[in-house]
Amino acid sequence: MIVDLHNHTPLCNHAQGEMHEYIQKAIESGTKYFGFSDHAPMDFDPEYRMKFEQMRAYENDVLKNKTKYKDKIEILCGYEVDYLKDHMDERVLKADVDYLIGSVHFIDKWGFDNPEFIGRYESEDIDKIWQKYFDAIEEMANSGLFDIVGHLDLIKVFKFMPNKDINEMAKNALLAIKNADMVLEINAAGYRKPVQEAYPSLSLLRRAFELDIPITFASDAHKPEQVSLFDNEVTQMAKNVGYAKCAFFRKRQREFVEF
Repeated sequence: MIVDLHNHTPLCNHAQGEMHEYIQKAIESGTKYFGFSDHAPMDFDPEYRMKFEQMRAYENDVLKNKTKYKDKIEILCGYEVDYLKDHMDERVLKADVDYLIGSVHFIDKWGFDNPEFIGRYESEDIDKIWQKYFDAIEEMANSGLFDIVGHLDLIKVFKFMPNKDINEMAKNALLAIKNADMVLEINAAGYRKPVQEAYPSLSLLRRAFELDIPITFASDAHKPEQVSLFDNEVTQMAKNVGYAKCAFFRKRQREFVEF
């Protein structure tokens, strides 16, 4: 991936490896713009994210690596922020970083992508939870707080698929993303999950292209060896749909590069 903006560190408590290991893998893979966007602190679900008191060290470590590797790769700093009403914090939303990824990992505070809570799918109306998910994505986009949409259709992670048309359920969410002038990431992590395809699906990506929604790329790596994994798949997917440029950010300002 020439651009890879969504990657984690051990500070989130569910990733492994040192920053320099991720960076070395990115350099070997030919990445030009590589971003760390670890899970931002929040007063909910604290075991899967860094603490507020770790933010400064995280940002400083990214900046140190930015300087160290400046002749080989551009390192960028961001946060992946959970969109969860009444739990987002100004210290994160106003952080001096390059970009913020807005993600939805909770439906009514249920961590639907966490294997620990997969059993709840059996007692839920699958169509209703898919619609609730996309409604939350729509709200997240309408908030105007974020630069990038994280893994648009993450709700498919365990391959519990709805009966209704997914494009129809996601219609308003995609329009909100368009109206908010957000970037949609093509996230390769889905290939590592039971659904075994990128986020978003090819069908949703085609709709995003029709709406002229810009894209970026994401390994969503939680281990160094996951950096640029399935690079060819997501890059070719984007090209097949018609995309030729992808976005990256410096100090919340969007720029584009051809891929």
